[in-house]
Amino acid sequence: MALLRVSSGILVIYTLVFAIFSPAVVEAQSLAPAPAPSSDGISIDQGIAYVLMLVALVLTYIIHPLDASSYH
Repeated sequence: MALLRVSSGILVIYTLVFAIFSPAVVEAQSLAPAPAPSSDGISIDQGIAYVLMLVALVLTYIIHPLDASSYH
């Protein structure tokens, strides 16, 4: 039982030391920041196309029942 308390105490101390000193190690080894993402317009065009397709789909489902009911 005493061995369990000692080993858990050592584990807690190791965890605290690691948590305190690991950010300093990471900052010392960090590389230069990545360049900012650049957009060439393709993703913007694709987003606009998706929105237009969604509008067309919604309009189709709104207009279709009105068109079908006029033939009765």
